[in-house]
Amino acid sequence: MHPLRAVRRRSTVIVEVRPVAVPTQHRVAAERPAGVTVVLLGALVAVGLGTYAGLHEPAGRPFATFGFSGMLQMKAWLSTAAAVLLLVQLTTALWMWGRLPGVSHRAPGWVAPVHRWSGALAFTVTLPVALHCMWALGFATSSPRVLVHGLAGCLFYGAYAAKMLGLRVRGLPGWSLPVLGGTVFSALVLIWLTSALWFFTRSGVPLT
Repeated sequence: MHPLRAVRRRSTVIVEVRPVAVPTQHRVAAERPAGVTVVLLGALVAVGLGTYAGLHEPAGRPFATFGFSGMLQMKAWLSTAAAVLLLVQLTTALWMWGRLPGVSHRAPGWVAPVHRWSGALAFTVTLPVALHCMWALGFATSSPRVLVHGLAGCLFYGAYAAKMLGLRVRGLPGWSLPVLGGTVFSALVLIWLTSALWFFTRSGVPLT
């Protein structure tokens, strides 16, 4: 046997597999149809409600007061309830995203159902208010406050419809749902400021 032993070394070939990056222009092109659809639906809802309220002859009387002494009292308190519920939804959303100030731990399991149901209840509570705004009062422009109130109402339902559709379609950019949710919340706050707050600060009017 030869003293020198031939050693055969096997060469190991390492193949590194990396994910193929999708070009930015392709990703943007994929997001565009979904974004256009969502925005278009929201615009159609907002314009449709505003058009109906502007063309409809106001009835000038309440359809139902739900136990309150008058239509303004009913609208003010239901708007306040909706604003509180939407504040709950905003808080739970920030908690789920890990952006709630002063809270570092993850949101528990009950936060997501509270988030969903508070939003659904807030929307439901606004329906009698919107019905009386459109059917009984119409789209008025008698003062800047009234005009802003009507525009904010149309924006609220348009943004809400866009958000609901955005939750069910794929391809939207990550910032779209927070922006739509913020628009819904901001519109309802503006509605409350131009209606409920105005009513509660009047003198000589029954609050309930």
